[in-house]
Amino acid sequence: MSEVSGRIDLWGKVAIVTGGARGIGRAICLALAREGASIGVADIIEASETVASIVERGGRAVSVSTDVTRAEQVEALVERVGRELGGVQILVNNAGTVQRVGLEATTEELWDRDVNTIMRGTYLCTRAVYPLMIAQRYGRIVNVSSISGRIGGAVSRAEDSPEAMQGRSGPAYAAAKGGVLAFTKWVAKDGGRHNILANAVCPGPVSSEMTRGFDYNVGSQPIARMGEPEDIAEAVLFLASNAANFITGQALNVDGGLVMD
Repeated sequence: MSEVSGRIDLWGKVAIVTGGARGIGRAICLALAREGASIGVADIIEASETVASIVERGGRAVSVSTDVTRAEQVEALVERVGRELGGVQILVNNAGTVQRVGLEATTEELWDRDVNTIMRGTYLCTRAVYPLMIAQRYGRIVNVSSISGRIGGAVSRAEDSPEAMQGRSGPAYAAAKGGVLAFTKWVAKDGGRHNILANAVCPGPVSSEMTRGFDYNVGSQPIARMGEPEDIAEAVLFLASNAANFITGQALNVDGGLVMD
């Protein structure tokens, strides 16, 4: 049975964060490490800077080159993090890609890229850690979805284009992020009996490589600014900690009030 919620304290915990080399993923790694977690930083690109930042602050971290769409690489990631850092208690599925094209221009290859990275990656990583979490009767899974998964794509405009919809995230991205929300609920319903809690965060427009060069008209939001990676990281930290011991199957919008439901 899960303990009553307490303060945020991740000392002794080990977390895997996918897509941890930069942007939101990097901010999540640093936030979890700040509260005491050891971090397995998984990314298809070089993540040594994230690891160095954690170590410089007195934390423990290891970088593992991982394509989350490949089952054998995901299994190797979990095995290495468990061996070098001492187990896995927290998983943050953050890795993702985005195509900014309409339905007519969405080829099967473009569709597969977003759906495989986001949905297949989330499934493979969760499947890989699940037996460990069941055995230790403890697990916290936080999936990074998007308001696109709730509302069918955030409307934006490329800064060099007069077309209001040109920068909108495409159908594959919206479908994949929506699928992550349904998968999160399934895991939450199954995992609760094992003290495995699963939740999601749904970022709105956030300053990152993915949004650079696009205007999201954030002046119309209640909190009239672009989000920063740290805004998302602190929400993930809460859901990954014992401060959220009575929360599962939820999707938290972190979007400046853009979507209210």
